Amino acid sequence: MNDPENVRPWGFYENLAEDSNHKVKRITVHPGKRLSLQRHNRRAEHWYVVEGEAVVTLGIRTVKLLPGQYVDIARGEDHRMENPGSSRLVFIEIQTGDYFGEDDIIRVEDDFGRC
Repeated sequence: MNDPENVRPWGFYENLAEDSNHKVKRITVHPGKRLSLQRHNRRAEHWYVVEGEAVVTLGIRTVKLLPGQYVDIARGEDHRMENPGSSRLVFIEIQTGDYFGEDDIIRVEDDFGRC
């Protein structure tokens, strides 16, 4: 079972690795769900899709991704991951920067009222 602290309304994540300059998560998004539109001041992210299909918002553009495809997200860039499919979406998130706390999430828009 997943750690309740890592369960979100859109799915869940698992911490795979963490050091002073990076953090790695495996993130699962349920069908039809999406993360908040957000940005970070202290980290950049690399998202690599391993299962399912994704629609990623990067600033004002959207990118469709399939397994084996990825996007890079700069510090301060608005971004969101969405699962438009009927099966789960799994992606690996690699964070780089100097701080990886959940309180570095600035939510711009959220389907679950967490702004």
